[in-house]
Amino acid sequence: MKGLRMWVPLLLFAGFCGLAAYQLTQPKDEFIESTMIGEPVPDFNLRPAIETRPGVALADLKDGRPKLLNIWASWCVPCIAEAPQLEALQRQGVPIVGIAIRDKPEDVARFLANYGNPYTRIGADDLSEVQLSIGSSGVPETFVVNGDGVITYQHIGDIRAEHVPLLLQELAEAGA
Repeated sequence: MKGLRMWVPLLLFAGFCGLAAYQLTQPKDEFIESTMIGEPVPDFNLRPAIETRPGVALADLKDGRPKLLNIWASWCVPCIAEAPQLEALQRQGVPIVGIAIRDKPEDVARFLANYGNPYTRIGADDLSEVQLSIGSSGVPETFVVNGDGVITYQHIGDIRAEHVPLLLQELAEAGA
């Protein structure tokens, strides 16, 4: 009995190591299926996050033209990393609507002064209500919304240079 008590922890540890090794050999799946793809953006109306840009409402997303809806925050480090890509998309004529999550106007203004302002509108989502209603769980996240206000694509995480062509393609398809 004494010998068995000595081997049990070692066998449990070996089992754990085996399970960990198995998980490390499995292919990485980075695609997360969104339940909002093909669904209309829920009704909302957000006040402006800063004085120099208007707020955002559902009606702004239903103007007949596809656009990007970017969920971000001034306190979000990956949002800094994606700022150059958003500016590049804006320079290519992509309309980008922003929703600032749990942010102060002065912090939003400072972020935009430091990293650029690609947004046509920026709404303040102080309680993350709109963010959660469209299926976003973090920042940054970007949605392609067609001209009828329907979500056609969701990009989770920061936009990197290699993601720009895909977003342009998704926008083109949303406009077709």
